[in-house]
Amino acid sequence: MTKYEIINFKNEYSKLFYDLNIEWLNEFFLVEDYDKKILSNPQKYIINKGGSIFFAKKGGRIIGVVALMPTPELGVYELTKMGVKKALRNKGVGKLLLKKCIEQVIENKLKKVIIYSNRKLENAIYLYKSFGFTEVELEKKSNYKRADIKLELDLQ
Repeated sequence: MTKYEIINFKNEYSKLFYDLNIEWLNEFFLVEDYDKKILSNPQKYIINKGGSIFFAKKGGRIIGVVALMPTPELGVYELTKMGVKKALRNKGVGKLLLKKCIEQVIENKLKKVIIYSNRKLENAIYLYKSFGFTEVELEKKSNYKRADIKLELDLQ
């Protein structure tokens, strides 16, 4: 089995955070203004607000990323901006990134994790549900036009 290393955000990885996400967004959807805002300044919108970004590394190369971004609701974080290099999808990278996020959430005693997604991303939704996320009602107005499903993991 190929070994992947999960590492924390460093400012020098900001461009990789942007590039990995733009890659999958362009493949499946259009890149929205909200995406560009968050991706262009992860330090400001995620890290400085108490969030986390994790990267998957293989052989010294960054191959995947995921973020835990605080929401306005205390103790509730959004799992977002999860992308894996196309050639390495469905090889366990996303699973390791998601596992790291869940560990972080439990360690920080957070109440809930939410995910906005699209039913077109069947493999991702299957992965989220395998970790205990359940579908909940999607708000009429979310930050993502492409979102047609909302999932949550309630930890209370």
